[in-house]
This record gives sequence, C-alpha cells and structure tokens, in this order.
Amino acid sequence: MAYENPGCAYCPSTVRACREGEQDARGPAFCPSRVNGGTVEASLKEYEDAFTHRVIRESSIAEAEGYYTNTRVEAVCAFAKRMEFRKIGIASCISFLDIAYTLSGILESHGFTVASACCRNGGEPKESIGVREDQKVKPGQFESMCNPVGQAELLNEAGCELNVVLGLCVGHDSLFARQSKGLVTTLVVKDRVLAHNPIGALHLADTFYSRVWGPLRPEKPPKKPVDGR
Repeated sequence: MAYENPGCAYCPSTVRACREGEQDARGPAFCPSRVNGGTVEASLKEYEDAFTHRVIRESSIAEAEGYYTNTRVEAVCAFAKRMEFRKIGIASCISFLDIAYTLSGILESHGFTVASACCRNGGEPKESIGVREDQKVKPGQFESMCNPVGQAELLNEAGCELNVVLGLCVGHDSLFARQSKGLVTTLVVKDRVLAHNPIGALHLADTFYSRVWGPLRPEKPPKKPVDGR
C-alpha cells in the first residue's frame, strides 16, 4: 500500500520512533519522515529565523523546568518571562469575563501589563453577518455577534506580544489566531457540555459519548499497524 499522507495518529505506542530519534530506521511507512521527508527537512530550516528559534528554544526550556509541576497558567507566565514579554492580551468569551478578571490579576502580579478584549466587543447584531432569526441561540431576542477579528485588532493596537485565548468558540478562535500579530496560546477551550474539558468526549467516544462518531464509523476500529504495511 502506498501512503501519500502522514498518519502520526496511527503510530503504535510500541513504535513512536521519532521520540528516540530513530524515525528513519523504525518509523512506519506513513511516518512523515518517509511520506514527505522534504517537508520535515524544510520545516527545520524555519528555526533559523531568530524569533522562531527563540520561541521554540524558550518554550522547550520552560517545558522542562515546569514538567509535572506547573499548571497551564504557570506555564504561560513562565514562557512569557523567558521571552521577556511585557504585555499580554486576553481574548475572552463574554461568559468567561469573571475568569478573565482573575487571570488578568494573576498576570499583573507577575509584572505583566495586561489588555483584555471580550468577544462581543462592538455589540453588532448577528443580522449584520447574515444570521437569520431562527439561527440565533434565542430567537426573538437581540444577540450581538462575536467579533474575534475586533478582539485581535484591539490587542494588536495595544501592542500585546502574547495573546491568551479564554473560551472562544470554535471558528472564532481560528479567526482570532489568524488576525493576531502577537503569538497566540490557548488557556481554556469552549465546551459547555463537558465543563470545558473536550478531551472527555475522546476518552468516552466508545461509551457515553459515542454520538461523536459520524455515519462512516467502522463496525470494528482497525488495528494499528506495527510497521505501517
């Protein structure tokens, strides 16, 4: 079988050759090093850029220093300090503003200047982006559109070097990251059903949350190949 796409998700736990630096010898046939080794090699050259090199280096060191000890909040602070960032932005869902208040205080307690922008900034009605009345969360009521582009521009204008995403919806977070000039990291993702812990649906995909599967779900999940053949 010829593989055209990298398939790291199918790599057996007994292989994971790239962890040991042995991908060329032990990597399965769908390993990126084999499927598209040229892309991998080209990507490594990108780290020659001074800023990119610093980000990957400092984040790697921060990871080691806080391994199994730092919470995600502490990891954000540690990385920002190593990068010598001074101003951090918070891009928050309006329903997370109380959490944003706490986060802002924590960041300020570490010496950072903080700017924050709520998703509903501008208060524009959803009708302005073509949303019909029956497509609203609560039809018959005023609903302002989320404005992730506005969030990004507000934090860009404020000169934020690192922006922290706090509970933005799927798609809105994508637009924010696309528009942001500062680096973007996610602290909290939106999942109203699972208390903002979406990995729960993956852990329970074969039991309580089997509804996450689509119509093409195989009757029996294929076994992960040992060597990719």
